[in-house]
Amino acid sequence: MRIAQVAPLYESVPPRLYGGTERVVSYLTEELVRQGHDVTLFASGDSITSARLIPACRNALRLDKGCVDRLAPHIVMLERVAREAKCFDVIHFHVDYLHYPLSRRISVPHVTTLHGRLDLPELIPLYEEFDDVPVVSISDSQRAPLPRANWQATVYHGLPDQPLWSASPGSYFAFLGRISPEKRVDRAVEIARRVGTKLRVAAKVDAVDADYFRAEIEPLFRDPLIEFVGEIGESEKPKFLGEARALLFPIDWPEPFGLAMIESLRCGTPVVAWRCGSVPEVIDDGMTGFVVGDLDEAVRATASLEQLDRHRIRDVFESRFSASRMAADYVAVYERLLGQQAPMGDHALPRLVRHGHHSHRAIGAPA
Repeated sequence: MRIAQVAPLYESVPPRLYGGTERVVSYLTEELVRQGHDVTLFASGDSITSARLIPACRNALRLDKGCVDRLAPHIVMLERVAREAKCFDVIHFHVDYLHYPLSRRISVPHVTTLHGRLDLPELIPLYEEFDDVPVVSISDSQRAPLPRANWQATVYHGLPDQPLWSASPGSYFAFLGRISPEKRVDRAVEIARRVGTKLRVAAKVDAVDADYFRAEIEPLFRDPLIEFVGEIGESEKPKFLGEARALLFPIDWPEPFGLAMIESLRCGTPVVAWRCGSVPEVIDDGMTGFVVGDLDEAVRATASLEQLDRHRIRDVFESRFSASRMAADYVAVYERLLGQQAPMGDHALPRLVRHGHHSHRAIGAPA
């Protein structure tokens, strides 16, 4: 199958450091190539891939200090996608809704994975207008604000089955991700203090969160129990997560998926996470971690971490969250879209069959 993957340009594919969407695009692209598909990746020029790379800009925009208008390179990229559309059997977009007016007018089957939060009031009229655009959710909970979008499937993220992991619990708690109000690293600090266990925080600080970090979070790191590691890359994560007692995921927002959770499960490391968004779908409470509702419950959960079998956690990761499973699920979506594509004239607007408004099982979920 000839497949185009269209990535955001903020990070390279894969990212040099933090970057959830672009990392997932990389895992999916490489696995599709491994499975024998002809894949073209539209991404930043510093991306590394075994697919055919069509660069839309020289470097990832977040780390390019010379880039002022980050929208302009995306518009150029989407025009290039449209010009080459007939070279592909299916086009898979990962750039939110930016391409909708364009993709509606091309005759090639396409699908869009929505990687972000959808509980924004402005999105309701957007999806009332573009209710024909086929979309994929990354958790069932992500769909709730937009039940009438043209949902094709829920496909959980997947990671490569790298073998490096630890069967023995470590001596510290880990926090991985971003420093922002909704990620609640302050809760992680409080858990570590109450339990008397070291907390290592590997996180980036975006410019938009810099004031919040300096005023509310940085002072918490003066506690000798807390170590701020900073932003880490992919190669550092297995050791960081694999040697931890648990990943603390104390979010305070409707998390669409939470890649850090399955990065931890891949290492055999359990997760203590708040009952928000996708968390109950990703974490099997009492098996791969604990799903909690408040600080007291989280503290109590840490006392039971050693009862969890890290071999079993790794087994659950391999069965539910591997890159091969993710790619196979997306191929199933592609094939269904190809089967729905009816013959049409050059000027016809494609109106693909709508799916997903009835009960269903998420792809990647246990039967």
